[in-house]
Amino acid sequence: MNKKNTLAIAAVLAAGLVLGAAILRGNGTHAEDGHAHGSAQANDGGSRAEAPATPTKGPHGGRLFSQDGLGLELTIFEAGVAPEFRVYLTRDGKPLAPALAEVAVTLQRLGREPELLRFNAEQDYLKGSATVEEPHSFAATITATVAGKRHEFRFEQVEDRAPMSDEQLRHNGITLDTAGPARIVSTLELLGEVKLNQDRAVVLTPRLAGVVEAVRVNAGDRVARGQVLAVLSSPALADQRAELLAAQRRLALARTTYEREKKLWEDKISAEQDYLAARQAMHEAEIATDSARQKLAALGATAGDAQGLTRYEIRSPIAGVVVDRKLSVGEAVKEDAAVMQVADLSSVWVELVVPTPQLPQLSEGMAAQVRATAFDARGDARLTYIGAVVGEQSRSATARLVLPNPRGLWRPGLPVTVALKARDGTDGQAAVTVSADAVQTLRDGPVVFGRYGQQFEARPVQLGRSDGRRVEVLHGLNAGERYAAKNSFLVKAELGKSEASHDH
Repeated sequence: MNKKNTLAIAAVLAAGLVLGAAILRGNGTHAEDGHAHGSAQANDGGSRAEAPATPTKGPHGGRLFSQDGLGLELTIFEAGVAPEFRVYLTRDGKPLAPALAEVAVTLQRLGREPELLRFNAEQDYLKGSATVEEPHSFAATITATVAGKRHEFRFEQVEDRAPMSDEQLRHNGITLDTAGPARIVSTLELLGEVKLNQDRAVVLTPRLAGVVEAVRVNAGDRVARGQVLAVLSSPALADQRAELLAAQRRLALARTTYEREKKLWEDKISAEQDYLAARQAMHEAEIATDSARQKLAALGATAGDAQGLTRYEIRSPIAGVVVDRKLSVGEAVKEDAAVMQVADLSSVWVELVVPTPQLPQLSEGMAAQVRATAFDARGDARLTYIGAVVGEQSRSATARLVLPNPRGLWRPGLPVTVALKARDGTDGQAAVTVSADAVQTLRDGPVVFGRYGQQFEARPVQLGRSDGRRVEVLHGLNAGERYAAKNSFLVKAELGKSEASHDH
């Protein structure tokens, strides 16, 4: 009986050993912690693993891969910098110095050649050699060589894609076009406002305090140069005129005295000293008279007036239109009060607010077409001024056009739209252009929806010149790529329904 029990126990132990060995052999064919699966031996003796359907997040928020004790976390870092790949390594759960590994990532995007990114050691991570451009939608292959052993991981992430069949395109009226070269007649559309031409406008001040006795014009009246606009009664003017009259009489007396003393000196009747004193007095009287006369001239007044010493006339220094009047009969005005404004409206200014990104497209002398927004009117103008300072709050600069206004159609305060045309010779062939209808806005930036097989993908683009029909693409789309042209906004709406998100 004891012999039979001993044999039974031995048989159970042997079966357990065989089963345990089988389990251990089976586990050896998988990644050791389950983060990667489906491993196979590579031709070079290394290991390769595919990413699981649901990626494991690492401590830095990236995709975590592990194989044979090597842990690799790949993240897209974009806090304060252009998006870049960063790789963090561990060995058996402990941080591994980045300098001990060689890492490369190959990205395969829709419709593009594979892109290879190398990595360099930076602090406690490896940094990719190039910016990871939007969209972050690609199939990726990661190779990492540590201590002579090569590891390979694969994964795919999708964002900003919307599947649409050819039948759906026909049903929605979405047409496709091909990005390619075209001649661009460069224009830039901005909003503006008609302003007074300050080079041909004057603000009138009385220069003397007084009381308004008469106002000869109203706002909107046309006036000639030198025309009397208003009359004031000014006691201060009377003092100035009295001073001039007194100086003129002193000068007349001094001249008479000088002539008498000169003759007496020449006849040797009086001393030369008397003659010299008389001449000095006459010169001083001349200076006093000139000073009083110039004071009146500076005030815009004459030496005397038949209607009284206090009468002061405000005259227009230019021919134009009274655009502002701020005085009434009987009103007391100060010497620095702005009582009227007269402007020559044969030309006006158009002021533009130019956002900072569009400033490099402007140059003085550019031709422009001005269109009124309130009625049907157009006019040709020239850009004469571009502001040298950008506003702190608006982040924009001021530009100015001079617009001829012979019929008085362009009134100050009128909102307008301005289409600026590049100088002759700057228009030309653009290497990559798309239809203006193709450009949509996604996450506050322009995008074009590229067509790849049965998929649309939003491609962020940097735009250049535009003539209203075609838009130059400086970066983001290649010549020959197909894209949604007409009704592209429907692709954007379809993208909103898609589960593909902006997830890194």
